[in-house]
Amino acid sequence: MNNKPILDVTDVPKSSQWLTLSLQHLFSMFGSTILVPYLVGLSPALALISSGLGTLAFILITKGKVPAYLGSSFAYIIPIKLLNETGGPGAAMIGTFIAGLVYGIVALVISKSGHRWVMNILPPIVVGPVIIVIGLALSSTAVGMAMNNPAGKYSMLHFSVGLVTLAATIIFSIYAKKMLSIIPILAGIIIGYIYALIVGVVDFTPVLKAHWFEMPAFVFPFVSYKVKITWDIIALIVPVAIVTLSEHIGHQLVLSKVVGRDYIRDPGLHRSILGDGTATLISSLIGGPPKTTYGENIGVLAITRVYSVYVIAGAAVFAIIFGFIGKITALIQTIPTPVMGGVSILLFGIIASSGLRMLVDSKVDFGDKRNLVVSSVILVIGIGGAVVKLPYNIQIQGMALAAIIGVLLNLILPGRQAADENMFEEETNKKPA
Repeated sequence: MNNKPILDVTDVPKSSQWLTLSLQHLFSMFGSTILVPYLVGLSPALALISSGLGTLAFILITKGKVPAYLGSSFAYIIPIKLLNETGGPGAAMIGTFIAGLVYGIVALVISKSGHRWVMNILPPIVVGPVIIVIGLALSSTAVGMAMNNPAGKYSMLHFSVGLVTLAATIIFSIYAKKMLSIIPILAGIIIGYIYALIVGVVDFTPVLKAHWFEMPAFVFPFVSYKVKITWDIIALIVPVAIVTLSEHIGHQLVLSKVVGRDYIRDPGLHRSILGDGTATLISSLIGGPPKTTYGENIGVLAITRVYSVYVIAGAAVFAIIFGFIGKITALIQTIPTPVMGGVSILLFGIIASSGLRMLVDSKVDFGDKRNLVVSSVILVIGIGGAVVKLPYNIQIQGMALAAIIGVLLNLILPGRQAADENMFEEETNKKPA
């Protein structure tokens, strides 16, 4: 792999390049970042603003050494959606805050004791199936969005919009070159939107009414809602936060190989996790969804070999600015549901497939009954929507329950130590390319 940089991590780009390079990163994360709030009922503008602020905080905490962009996390869609529906935006934001705290606590423990224990409780045999659950549990949502009209009834017209969007996204993902290969989601949304315009399912009224500069509807704790932490919220969020830690570790390992540095040791896994957690905390304080480092932007780094954190910071600033432009926010809100549904069919499938890929890449042996049991139980409990109801109205369900049971099975069943040590050695012995 040729990773000799065109611009290294601390290089400042020329002013003529800076704008273009930063916008490229903005566009690569744009489709996914606005899709999450669209699905859970949060503000796309606040998702953009919080992603920009979170990314800047991450860069500061990692001492300007890690060129990572932080966008909306798909792993939290189901718990945040449930909290939003049952307790309103307040419950969703409290859940997001708790997720950030979990990251902070883990970062503190890692700084004192090292990161081996994280690898031990979250091996691929646990994380892979949970990631599959995250993707497949959302499949009915994606299909429903793609084929139903605003009244929630089947419509071939609306389904055609979803199918055109899906087809365009697939074509861009496989056949596109250069810039378009980096932004297949955004390109697919644009093609789907154009088709939706042609068949007459787009309403431009919100855009016409919107102002160019518009203050987003920030959601502040104690002002917009009463802060009340319940066991229900903790039970929904904490298991997901623990699992997404492995996603973060995976991104750091990949980023290390792309950039040619060892980010697990310098600036340290504890700093990058703290940066991720801080971004999520910032998001919770203004009304945005939880944050995570974005594979799309790591892809941009790998293709362009422009690793400058100044370029990433520029993208973050643009995201913040876009969040205050009312016309852009209104335009996002005019995107028909089937367009987002069409994109989601592929995107959620890719999430599930990435869980399969983790199992394959980690060479998990399904001839081993232990591995077969752990993965089978996680998949059926997570996708089947199992619920455990406890005293004081505490409910642990679906993906969260699957993650907890998966971790417990991995710790209890015999054979864990050898498997985990081998996995840890494989990960820690990987050298940057």
